[in-house]
Amino acid sequence: MPLEDVLIGLGIGLLLTLVVYLSMKAHLRHRIAVIEAEFRKLWAEQEQKLRRDVASRSRSVLKGKIAEQIVPLLRDVFPYDPSDARFLGAPIDYVIFHGYTRVKENHTDEPITVILADIKTGDARLSRTEKKIREAVEAGRVRWETIRLDV
Repeated sequence: MPLEDVLIGLGIGLLLTLVVYLSMKAHLRHRIAVIEAEFRKLWAEQEQKLRRDVASRSRSVLKGKIAEQIVPLLRDVFPYDPSDARFLGAPIDYVIFHGYTRVKENHTDEPITVILADIKTGDARLSRTEKKIREAVEAGRVRWETIRLDV
């Protein structure tokens, strides 16, 4: 086999290899572009869905915050004198000194009951912290302290 035939064979082989390489590279780039386009579309759909969900939850939280503030004015829901209620917001919503206003205004000796209350709307549940506070109250781990400042 003459050297010229070997060189021609190598040239043809290299040319075929180059054609196959370039063809596969183009095919791979096309596939990557298609997958990237599908990913971008899916990402946009998920992002839009997530934004709607976040907005919905935000509205729910906002409605709950508003409800927490106005609930003492709703006599059919809030059975206490609104002036007996003190809003905290966190870790619980209200400390209610049931009977406080009657004692203060009428100078009576009626007992005052201290109530820790949390306002929930919809399917909202107590948080872990709120449950712990409820457990402390139910277990009697509540006490009075007078803290004096000597200035």
